[in-house]
Amino acid sequence: MLDLKAFRRDLHAHPETGFDLIRTSKAIGEELEKAGLEVTYGVGKTGLVATLRRGPEDTAIGFRADMDALPITEATNLPYRSGIEGKFHGCGHDGHSTMLLGAALELAQDPTLKRTIHFIFQPDEENGNGAAAMIADGLFDRFPMAEIYGLHNMPGMALGHFATQSGPFCAFEDNFEIRIQGQGGHASMPEKGVDPIVVGAAIVQQLQTIVSRAISAKDHGVVSVTEFITDGARNILASNVSLRGDCRGFHQDVSDLIESRMRAIATGVSAAYGASAVVDYSTSFRPLVNDPHATETLSAAARQTGKLNNAYGRVGFSEDFAEFLTHRPGAFVLMGNGTEGSNAMPLHNPSYDFNDVAISHGIAFWCQLARQGL
Repeated sequence: MLDLKAFRRDLHAHPETGFDLIRTSKAIGEELEKAGLEVTYGVGKTGLVATLRRGPEDTAIGFRADMDALPITEATNLPYRSGIEGKFHGCGHDGHSTMLLGAALELAQDPTLKRTIHFIFQPDEENGNGAAAMIADGLFDRFPMAEIYGLHNMPGMALGHFATQSGPFCAFEDNFEIRIQGQGGHASMPEKGVDPIVVGAAIVQQLQTIVSRAISAKDHGVVSVTEFITDGARNILASNVSLRGDCRGFHQDVSDLIESRMRAIATGVSAAYGASAVVDYSTSFRPLVNDPHATETLSAAARQTGKLNNAYGRVGFSEDFAEFLTHRPGAFVLMGNGTEGSNAMPLHNPSYDFNDVAISHGIAFWCQLARQGL
């Protein structure tokens, strides 16, 4: 019998990031192979899919867990803390993988199960590239499935509690860079140049009006400037300024509105000061939209194995699972990681840790979902 707590802590001590998941995927795959599942490596570079064939393909479903760690340094003093400087399982993907592995091992021992399940272990969730890579590698063609489901731990939510909702659930993430060109010069003679720092400051101020004046109060939108970069010095007026940042919301029309207003503000304000601006705007994560039927199926499994919070609402972070939901109906759920200590630290915090007690709750949920509706 595999010690899942020890397995999770081993993953935690040996974090891998992005698509560089050779050790992680091998460790997971070997345990699945021992249990008799069909394991396919290298789906989307270092992703893997383990199949438990117990029913017809038209009723097959997919369960997904992410495997990658974050490129940050761990700040805990845990005995199993990361052994790799600058890499850390600060989002609980070590726990997600362990729970799905545990569910696969348990379901493999259930002779009453009459459904085919594809257990999907995804690389590079944090950068938003892993789902697309697996899809491009033929995930849904090679492993037909009618629905797909995902789960993420939530610090601060009590153990055994779950939260989801139909429709938009996790926000999109857009990224932008505004490059402003002015005319540099001597700091003592600003009148002889065009100061792009002044232009940039004015643009930062005006960008705040997108949410406060262009987006309806019934819609959610966030525009955050997170970097202000210049090529000036102590006594040199800059010639160039770059503004970078992040935008969030739940609907494509909000994304489109933010982009159009940003372009108008950047070019208009720059022209007023005699400068020029170029805007690069891109989407890193789509909004995650839960299918209504799949949400009810998922909710029923959560109610059977714990307490479902129907009033939790939407969450502002983004999730690469959204990409899968543009190809197949499905749903995504949050599961409590605990309310005390490192288990309640925010995701991506250097002092966060996945709660090993949550492993059994996650396995129970996945197993109930596998049997739901049969």
